[in-house]
Amino acid sequence: MRPERDRAAQPPTVPEQARLWHVVLSVAGQVTPLSSLRASLEQLAHDHAFFLTARYAADHAEIRYWEQARDLHDAAAIALRLWGEHKVTANLPPWEIVGLEVVDRATYHKRVAEGFGDPPPHLGGVHPY
Repeated sequence: MRPERDRAAQPPTVPEQARLWHVVLSVAGQVTPLSSLRASLEQLAHDHAFFLTARYAADHAEIRYWEQARDLHDAAAIALRLWGEHKVTANLPPWEIVGLEVVDRATYHKRVAEGFGDPPPHLGGVHPY
């Protein structure tokens, strides 16, 4: 009998807690009028509770925000649905997701402290590149 194996098969006694994950979602597509795009991203910011900032150009955008999820898999799955789920309510353009980065809170803060992965120049809100 292997005690390690028996312990691994038992369910955890403490339920997993949701953690905060820093998400950078990159989207791109056909050129969209900037005023319309800005209004759409501002509506998305209003709709999403942990929205941090967005940068945009006529044919691409980058959205940074915090997501609360149990693990990386869940945070990434939620992030991959964000654009599509808000497409109608925020009047987002029919762009596709072209990039995704999800890191835990400790990694994000460590990167910033080490001078890598600095926060965008405009914290909060929606800004052009």
